[in-house]
Amino acid sequence: MPTVRLTQLAIERLKKPAKGRTIHWDKLLPGFGLRISASGTRSWIAMYRVGGKAVMETLGTVAKIPEVGDARALARASMTTAAGGKNPVVERKTHEQNTAASTVRTVADRYIERYAKKHTRSTTWKEAKRQFDKDVFPKWGDRPIASITRQDVARMLESIEDRGSPVQANRTLARLKTLFAWAMREEIITQDPTAHVDKVTKENTRDRVLTDREIGLFWEACDAAGWPFGAMGKLLLLTAQRRNEVSSMRWGELDLEKRIWTIPRERAKNDRAHEVYLNDLALEVIEGLPRLDAEPRYVLTTTGRTPVSGYSKARATIDRHMLAQLRREISEAEGDAECAEIPPWTFHDLRRTAASSIARLNTPPHVVDRVLNHVSGTIRGVAAVYNRHAYIDERRAALQKWGRFVEALVRPGAGNVVQLAAAG
Repeated sequence: MPTVRLTQLAIERLKKPAKGRTIHWDKLLPGFGLRISASGTRSWIAMYRVGGKAVMETLGTVAKIPEVGDARALARASMTTAAGGKNPVVERKTHEQNTAASTVRTVADRYIERYAKKHTRSTTWKEAKRQFDKDVFPKWGDRPIASITRQDVARMLESIEDRGSPVQANRTLARLKTLFAWAMREEIITQDPTAHVDKVTKENTRDRVLTDREIGLFWEACDAAGWPFGAMGKLLLLTAQRRNEVSSMRWGELDLEKRIWTIPRERAKNDRAHEVYLNDLALEVIEGLPRLDAEPRYVLTTTGRTPVSGYSKARATIDRHMLAQLRREISEAEGDAECAEIPPWTFHDLRRTAASSIARLNTPPHVVDRVLNHVSGTIRGVAAVYNRHAYIDERRAALQKWGRFVEALVRPGAGNVVQLAAAG
């Protein structure tokens, strides 16, 4: 086979063979060469012996390793490894396999399967997986987990904060801390890159409760927003259940004749099935909803196949309609409508509003806890262990009274006047 001094100029001048392939060996480093096939593919190779057996290693194509000097250095490294009695090809494959087994994506998937699914609620590990899919895997998925640094974590949190989601950045940090702590226990990594990384923002416990007037504005705004988020907003207020539970409501969970919505344990945040009584107003909203398919699955959907999404945009739309209605009312009363404002609120504040108002309707705290499906609340300790009473009748009465109160606010002439107890 031809032997030449492989230089950048030389390899550019070498022609491909008419058929088969040709190897041009390097004069400077015996055993290093360039293989050219009839198709035009050019690959760097290294020839050496391991345990008396000849090994030809393909180092990579010229397209992947364009510099002769880099290819020659790789060949020399393989020859040195072979001289020490190890097979460079086997060593490389083992390294690649170990690297693939320890990428962020692979380790995170193992964490979900081996730990999270066994030791956390279904809603918890599913949310962790969602956060990994959304923010972690696109940036780090194929990187070895041991290569992640504190600076990598900080930059990821900054990118989430920069898109306007500082609280989500905090949540992602919490998930990463749990993941890396598990990886440390499993001896997959030796250092935790999330150690000493602080939250992006300080979170304060929210206490926002909509006023009676704001409830009226909210209801009108839901009418203006229309399908499907107007209906979702009303059901959030009337049922006092969590946003993800309401938005993913399924027709199969509803017994309209008995006026019961059963949230299965796999969808409930506390991993406990929960029955929600549908008061008159909630039942009216549900019965007025369209069914997009012959056998629809989701109650609130635009596709018939998946539940609604895009909550931030939906909340902003309802909020805009609320403010517009408020300004119209002030303008009609000849007031300064331009100065009117509505304090910021979230969909979760509707749950707090309902709970606070139900309590003001002379509902005992332990019944309010059951309405909200809280695992622990006013009944604690030994009493919590032995008190398995579901308070079905009391919950039904509380939600029916709450529905009548809302109806009195949004339909003043309906005659369903329910007196709230004075706020403490």
